[in-house]
Amino acid sequence: MDQRPAPDPAKLLADWMEWESGDTPPGRVMSNLKTHGLRDLLEQLVSAASVADA
Repeated sequence: MDQRPAPDPAKLLADWMEWESGDTPPGRVMSNLKTHGLRDLLEQLVSAASVADA
């Protein structure tokens, strides 16, 4: 069973902003983006876009 929490856009944005400001090393940012559900969020957006195009 999948135990991953739902994507958290606020945390993802905070992770991204830390990377842009140089406060967090790239490897840590990638880990945080994965932990906070970036893949799931992107999959949801692609799915929604394909439904909207249909």
